[in-house]
Amino acid sequence: MSQSLLPKQDLSAFIQPGRVHRQIYTDPAIFELELERIFGVAWIYVGHESQVKNPGDYFRTFIGRKPVVLVRDADGQIRVIHNQCAHRGSMVVANDKGNAAEFQCCYHGWTYHLDGRLKRIPLQHGYPENFDPNNPKTAMTPMARVKSYRGFVFASEAADGPGLEDFLGHMTTSLDDMIDRAPDGEVEIAGGVFRHAYDANWKLYLENLCDAAHPIFTHRSSIDAALAQPDDVYSDGSGEIAIRQMRQNGAPYSFWESQVGIWTYPNGHSYLGDYHDDAKLVAALKDPVFRDYIAAMEKKKGKAETRRVLEVRRWNSNVYPNLSFMSQFQQLRVVHPVAVNRTVVYTYNFRLKGAPEQMFRNTISFANTVNGTGSLVLTDDLEIYNRIGMGLSSAGAEWIEIGRGFESDMPDVHGGRRGQNSTSEVYIRNMFDAWLGYMTNGHAAMRAAS
Repeated sequence: MSQSLLPKQDLSAFIQPGRVHRQIYTDPAIFELELERIFGVAWIYVGHESQVKNPGDYFRTFIGRKPVVLVRDADGQIRVIHNQCAHRGSMVVANDKGNAAEFQCCYHGWTYHLDGRLKRIPLQHGYPENFDPNNPKTAMTPMARVKSYRGFVFASEAADGPGLEDFLGHMTTSLDDMIDRAPDGEVEIAGGVFRHAYDANWKLYLENLCDAAHPIFTHRSSIDAALAQPDDVYSDGSGEIAIRQMRQNGAPYSFWESQVGIWTYPNGHSYLGDYHDDAKLVAALKDPVFRDYIAAMEKKKGKAETRRVLEVRRWNSNVYPNLSFMSQFQQLRVVHPVAVNRTVVYTYNFRLKGAPEQMFRNTISFANTVNGTGSLVLTDDLEIYNRIGMGLSSAGAEWIEIGRGFESDMPDVHGGRRGQNSTSEVYIRNMFDAWLGYMTNGHAAMRAAS
């Protein structure tokens, strides 16, 4: 294949039943098309409303490589605007977050309202007569569409296309699960952020998060350490969480193939989760903090609704193309593609409003164990991503196998497909169905069942 920009009709040649060509992960031209045709069209997760609680609060982030600002304007409305000065193109907002009455470019002082409109220009008399400061394009221009689902803010550069809830489809239930776990019915981002990077393609991150077949190999050292640790020895509360997580990673395939499932939905979305088992809820009652949490839930929601919420046992939920979260543990990860072989990921924690404070401490402990740059889990995964990046640059096999479970996948009642068990790679195939739809048709499409 040529390394120049590829015509749309050629891209289907990179995908075959149960496998994809390695060039999808390594070709800079394909990566640039992904930024245009996926990140420039799809609904992209930008941030949470709790990050901009008050008028003037702002949060700097990216859509693909494009810097944008999530801001609550003077009227309290949520905005997402491009982080670019209309004068000479400089990025205006450099701080990660803050509060401001206006945005001012540090290059020549052009100043903008919080909604992006141009407010003030020094030396305006020096511009040509046809210069119009009221031109809506002479601004920190807004994203074409911005929409919030229960506080989770998404934006799209495409003026037309499916609405956010149509795009999310059944995955709204995973976001609901995150919020419904709060006794007061609200969550907020708290506790700082982890940032990490790796030298490989952005798609690998989402592929790994719902991969139930890798933990027993990738995380072998921490599994062995946890198995050797006596049950009654913990340095603090985080020690128990770490040991429990590591031991679970070491569960045999019989566990992953009988008690855990993988579900996929149109537009590339998926989630990994337990099949419901009442015994798991009974076991959780041994934790006094969890008993206090259940009491707080039942006081606000009633026993029936509390039980319904806690019966949902989802692990990683992926919203294609840039979001993954764990509703049970209040973790959220945002994927930022930088180059074909460079990816940055931000990880956030959520506080459940109305829950005992120890619940949030457990959330932080879990983040330190799993998502921190010095954690027992993430460091293994980063090594794998980097090894894949290096391996794909070799002269080895051209085709990458993603066919496990291909013959046994089955329809799901909510319009998607699921694996016969959690070790199926159906979720990777589902993401590539969406990838091909975006790259060739301008929108995602789920391939018909074979």
